[in-house]
Amino acid sequence: MITFLNVVKKYPNGQVALNNISLEIAPGEMVFLRGHSGAGKSTLLRMLALLEHPTRGHITVSGKNLNQIKPGKIPYYRRRLGFITQNPKLLNNYTIFENVAMPLVIAGYDRIETTRRVRAALERVGLLDKEGLKPINLSEGEKQRIGIARAVVHKPRFLIADEPTGNLDPELSLEIMKLFERFHQVGVTVLIASHDAALLERFPYRKLHLDHGKLITPVSAFNEKSEKKELSAQKEPTHG
Repeated sequence: MITFLNVVKKYPNGQVALNNISLEIAPGEMVFLRGHSGAGKSTLLRMLALLEHPTRGHITVSGKNLNQIKPGKIPYYRRRLGFITQNPKLLNNYTIFENVAMPLVIAGYDRIETTRRVRAALERVGLLDKEGLKPINLSEGEKQRIGIARAVVHKPRFLIADEPTGNLDPELSLEIMKLFERFHQVGVTVLIASHDAALLERFPYRKLHLDHGKLITPVSAFNEKSEKKELSAQKEPTHG
């Protein structure tokens, strides 16, 4: 479970990026975070990755308060999540295999386990045959899929993506979203931020809407289900 409780993020220049945010994301849920540029989507995701810290409020992941994680323990926490951005920032002097292997090398995995995991991740994104190439030889869509492979190679429990289709055309954007959906279907919790409302509407998952730092949608999957149930009951015809 991911929980934000009364989270405020105010920058030194006075800008309020998030204003009293409370929300819940259930284990294994896939959720879209939408809103205009500057709505606070990236700030929210960066706080989950401990790249930003709230000015006020609490964020818990699987019952652990992120405010209480000591700096030396942050790398261990980050191994539980995969973080994907609009630009995968692949290392051009390294092969695709080496790019995807980087998190495992840093974590100290041996060569045999690294090779097994990297090839499994590349197969999941349909690019195992590209492992010996350099990033310059790939299309933009392929580069994003390699970024996803790198993010999931250590088998994270949570996958968060910040505008992962921002540089792609509609067809490739749909392909990338379907790839995220496949990870959700095997139990990974997925949170994706995007301003592409038309793309998000093609998928039947909960959508959180940020507007100038404020959340204007239900805070949990349970609330949303209850609201839909109540609306359905109200629409049912009465007899007698």
